[in-house]
Amino acid sequence: MSFYTDVIAKSPKFHSTAAVADLALLEPVTRAAVTAIIADAGHHGIELMVFETFRSRERQLMLFNQGASKLKNVGVHHYGLACDIVKSVGGAPSWKGDFTFLRALAKAHGLIWGGDWGQPGVHHGFVDADHVQRCSLAHQAGLFAGTWYPDDQYDPYAG
Repeated sequence: MSFYTDVIAKSPKFHSTAAVADLALLEPVTRAAVTAIIADAGHHGIELMVFETFRSRERQLMLFNQGASKLKNVGVHHYGLACDIVKSVGGAPSWKGDFTFLRALAKAHGLIWGGDWGQPGVHHGFVDADHVQRCSLAHQAGLFAGTWYPDDQYDPYAG
């Protein structure tokens, strides 16, 4: 079994069309990394907040239909392995300004930043600057097919 089947699939938020910012729906290693990123940014004077952790299939389709997402099918958020982290300005979420600082913080804590997808220096047509995840592009097909889920030692930069 995995965190996905044991916790996420049993959550009352599993079919929510609202944004879910519940850290309890991030698998434990991802949750610890996100918490550490937020603390590290705070030490550098950048106040961050979690905007979205889990995302249901229903919400992903709704965002796609509204033009708010380029992805029709749900991605890594659905499996508790991704988080959107935004700036907190007066306690409200903000996407203004540069988010490239997340690259180094994400990598330092074993996550991939949505601006380089684990491949710094490679031009990516899809940049999701407030996004971090604990799943390499190489493992996404297995994750989506239900044949792979990371263990606690998984390093997304190792493959």
